[in-house]
Amino acid sequence: MEMGGKTVLVTGSTDGVGRYVAAKLASAGATVLIHGRDRERARTLADQIKREGRGEALFYQADLSQLSAARQLAEAVIADHGRLDLFISNAGIGSRTLGSERRTSADGHELRFAVNYLSGFLLAYLLLPLLKASAPSRIVNVASLGQHPIDFDDVMLTRGYTGTRAYAQSKLAQIMFTIDLAQELAGSGVTVNALHPATYMNTTMVREGGITPISTVEQGGDAILHLAAGADVAGKSGLFFNGMRQAQANPQAYDELARRRLRAISLELTGLPGA
Repeated sequence: MEMGGKTVLVTGSTDGVGRYVAAKLASAGATVLIHGRDRERARTLADQIKREGRGEALFYQADLSQLSAARQLAEAVIADHGRLDLFISNAGIGSRTLGSERRTSADGHELRFAVNYLSGFLLAYLLLPLLKASAPSRIVNVASLGQHPIDFDDVMLTRGYTGTRAYAQSKLAQIMFTIDLAQELAGSGVTVNALHPATYMNTTMVREGGITPISTVEQGGDAILHLAAGADVAGKSGLFFNGMRQAQANPQAYDELARRRLRAISLELTGLPGA
């Protein structure tokens, strides 16, 4: 995908791998919709993009722990732009962000499930009309190799909670959604894929977890950019990648009944109709 003249939304793009990806897409000529919570970090990125002089950057502030904020973000993007060629769902929190104890979102949902999965699920559906109108277009869900099967009797992990399990469950949910959405979008010109960009990148999320980074932001960012713009993945959809290579996710991702149950729960929690 040539980026000149394209409009792209990258959630979680004021820091870490999202910031790297947003800057690269802008340097290739795209209008990049920066998303995050920190206005000052967004300003420094926008200034960097302006200095490089190719693309354009516009900032959208939203706290994706609130589904109402995800709705407002989608509404603002739709109101401001006549096209959306690429949506990279990158915003997320790690297994130890804000501490290791169980927390809930403003809507009462387990926090990692809410931020890492539900907000991206809602945004994707709200932005689909714009993505379809701009086809060929792409959705990239930034997931992880860390995946834990969902216990449908306790999706919100009220029992036996650990941050690691919560994070891994939310990332598997992203992949399950990717497979379902790809089937739904077949023939529309919109593709959707998920990936594990790199292991323990040198990001705030990894450092917050007390983990020594073993990969660079550039390694992970380039893997995301591959799915976002690579010619070799044009037309491919519903796949999971480990870095640059197609890979297999947790077996539950390929369980149609499990995906159907997750979809029903997700539609109910986000208040979407039977999309």
